[in-house]
Amino acid sequence: MTELQFQHVHKTYGTGLAVRDVSFRILSKSFGVVIGPSGCGKSSLLSLAAGLDEPTQGYVFLGGKEVRGIRDDVALLFQNYNLFPWMTAQANVAFGLGMRGMMKREASAKALGYLNDVGLGACANRIPVELSGGMKQRVALARTLALKPSLLLMDEPFAALDYQTRKIMQRYVLSTRERTGATVLLVTHDLAEALTLADRLVLMSGAPGSIQEVIDITAPHPRDLSHPALAALMRKLEAHLEAEAVLNEFTAEERGRMLANA
Repeated sequence: MTELQFQHVHKTYGTGLAVRDVSFRILSKSFGVVIGPSGCGKSSLLSLAAGLDEPTQGYVFLGGKEVRGIRDDVALLFQNYNLFPWMTAQANVAFGLGMRGMMKREASAKALGYLNDVGLGACANRIPVELSGGMKQRVALARTLALKPSLLLMDEPFAALDYQTRKIMQRYVLSTRERTGATVLLVTHDLAEALTLADRLVLMSGAPGSIQEVIDITAPHPRDLSHPALAALMRKLEAHLEAEAVLNEFTAEERGRMLANA
């Protein structure tokens, strides 16, 4: 079981409070998505879940055990690619497999298979400088999924992709989760992406980040975002983020003028 649970988590950096009293669960083998305004601590939650950082107060549990340090069955896909610049795409994907003891020939073959899955088999022998930003992120995704993590953490992984490639990668991650039974937690600013993917949606308010609401979405995949229930949820999320932006980006005097002119 790989249920991920945050219990009354506070996190400070220096004198600044990043997240405050955060509690939520992502059920085992389900897809969780965190959305909220910029600077509300979404990425901090991923670092805590990955064991890269520790809560100032509170606890993070994975599979019923407190997260203390990095685990082999947890993978984090960052916004940047973190590829080895001197290695080919295939060698980048194979690297983690080799570190886990897989023989070089088998690791290379597996890596090529994962590159094919993300549409980059023909680019296997290119080094990162020869790839576009979107291609690099797909290599990073292939490298991450090749490790078959039980918990997959993703921080805006598709932001650099064009619309059509983003949709393809969303379907690929969904099918991979269904096939492997991994638990997924994704951070995104894209509301359509959140509604397309989430089984459980964690809605956060602005800094210091706190939980506004946890929403379960039971609509089957693939989802039609024009469905009345999903369209209504989209409007709710848009209104929340707009209110948070006004609250955090404008002074009280400016907000007063905006309301007076509304």
